[in-house]
Amino acid sequence: MQRISAILVMCILTSLGLSAQSYKPPPYQKFKLKKGLTVYLMEQHEVPAISVSVILPAGAIYDGEKSGLASLTSAALKHGTKNYTKEKLDNELDFLGASITASASKESAGLSARMAAKDQDKVLNLLKEILLEPTFDTAQFEKEKKRLLVSLEQQKESPRSVIGSYFDKFLYGDHVYGNMVQGRISTVTPLTADDIRKFYTENYLPEGSAMAVAGDFKTAEMKTRITDLFSGWKKETKPQANLASKPISRLDKQQVLLVNKDDAKETTFYIGAPGISRNNPDFVAVDVINTLFGGRFTSMLNDELRVNTGLTYGASSRFSALKNGGSFVISTFTEGKTTEPAIDKALEVLNKLHKDGIDEKSLTSARNYVKGQFPPRYETAGQLAGLMTQMFWYNFEKNVDGLTLDKAKEIIARYFPKDKLQFVLVGKAADIKKIAEKYGPVTEVQIKEEVKKGF
Repeated sequence: MQRISAILVMCILTSLGLSAQSYKPPPYQKFKLKKGLTVYLMEQHEVPAISVSVILPAGAIYDGEKSGLASLTSAALKHGTKNYTKEKLDNELDFLGASITASASKESAGLSARMAAKDQDKVLNLLKEILLEPTFDTAQFEKEKKRLLVSLEQQKESPRSVIGSYFDKFLYGDHVYGNMVQGRISTVTPLTADDIRKFYTENYLPEGSAMAVAGDFKTAEMKTRITDLFSGWKKETKPQANLASKPISRLDKQQVLLVNKDDAKETTFYIGAPGISRNNPDFVAVDVINTLFGGRFTSMLNDELRVNTGLTYGASSRFSALKNGGSFVISTFTEGKTTEPAIDKALEVLNKLHKDGIDEKSLTSARNYVKGQFPPRYETAGQLAGLMTQMFWYNFEKNVDGLTLDKAKEIIARYFPKDKLQFVLVGKAADIKKIAEKYGPVTEVQIKEEVKKGF
């Protein structure tokens, strides 16, 4: 067993934005099962509870032409196991006061579990059955699919529910990062229980997956328990392809996607461009500067668009970072009649960031804000278990306090885009199309239509 010291953990956590002086996490242990599953164990005896986090390379990037498949597969894990029907499984968890949830994102799928320490044997066995022995009941799958289809239809009434999918497809094109996690009505409708069984067999594999357990247990005993439960996990004979490693096509011009919603009174818009990967060594520095630009309530964007001009109730920016790439987005909404001044103001603030940069006082404020936000996010066993699986999934480098004003100038110039921006506007096209044309060639689609493979 590999023993990881508290000092090393502090170094890793510092790279996420926390000074070693302000937080001292407990030590943890790491080991790997023969079939490939990486396991992290962290004892936390303050509360008689245990949390588990599992991460697997089974996200929407593996959907292929069957968009929504990863999401439905994760949901269907709890539709029954070899020894439990869905109803029996739900009742057992309710009786124990425990929970097991499953979900999928663009790159990965995940499970999380919470339980009282005294019930760990029962709940860990349930987790093992859900992860390794799901039956994918056909009747339950059809109910789940029907619920998803209703949700996809309802989302068309909410610009803020769909604009992210339009932006990702507009930005990434045919790259797998453009895949919609929930899928589209046309791709979800033909899916069957056999499809999710096949997806599970091909993608729910121990190699490339990790499990983190944090809470009130003895490490030696938990290692034995986890080894006994999960050593039989089937290992695929061929390695899983890294579909996201394919280069992302770079956009060579500024352009606009206008999503028409005839009854819209507001315009919801994204202004963005390619961003950075989570493994970028400058990730934390970028996060600190984005905190100033649009990452908190007192940011430059929110001050100008909400406080000073009243053009919106809120404006923000973010870097959505994945393993092999990512995006940068400025997002807000405004009345239809103030669409142009709101967009112009957002661009003005972005240009000001490039022209004027930031001062020492603002930089110090942002560093302290980022560091101050970190500890409350990693206090409970569940939060720490999630942190460990994220440490497995990404490589963390650098730290907050190493960001100087000179470095900040370099970060702004390198990572905060100002050219070849991509605009996605959701609103009433009859009122805002002429405005949209000001920012680049316009492609118009209808919100009632699906997000297409290409525009």
